[in-house]
Amino acid sequence: MVELLQVGDSGSFTKLYDAYAGALFNIISKITLDNQLSEDVLQEAFVKIWEKRSTYSSEKGRIFTWMLNIARNTAIDAIRNKHVKVSSKIQNIEDNVHKVNEGNKSTISTDTIGVNDMVSQLNEDQQKIIQLAYFQGYTQEEVAEKLNIPIGTVKTRTRAALQLLRKTFNKGIE
Repeated sequence: MVELLQVGDSGSFTKLYDAYAGALFNIISKITLDNQLSEDVLQEAFVKIWEKRSTYSSEKGRIFTWMLNIARNTAIDAIRNKHVKVSSKIQNIEDNVHKVNEGNKSTISTDTIGVNDMVSQLNEDQQKIIQLAYFQGYTQEEVAEKLNIPIGTVKTRTRAALQLLRKTFNKGIE
């Protein structure tokens, strides 16, 4: 499917959208906290995914991870473009689960694909960073400030956590 996508096959793009739109929407919603903005961001993210499809490399990671990063960055950019401080809009995930689920009952959540279980296998420091950066939408600089640690430590822990998650995810697929 990925090969067909990279050569511009619209049918494979439709399948990719159907498979991942729900999970990406949930993550975008947790960042934007605005259902209408989340829908717009999802649309924009898939346009970017289509436009950048030739840049995806399976050697660097899974297609979902690549798409997740595009969607996450698009959501953060949308918030910044509206001149809304991310830190004032971000709330604890547990406080927002019911809000996301109310307007999005038929979509796939990160629980459904097992991401939360995989993250729970990380050490506590790595879990905090992944929760803040990927589920709550903080930048690495904001994570460093919030956790009162150097930015280099955030980057190192993030990289190590993503490598472990990649291994865990690959084992789950095999």
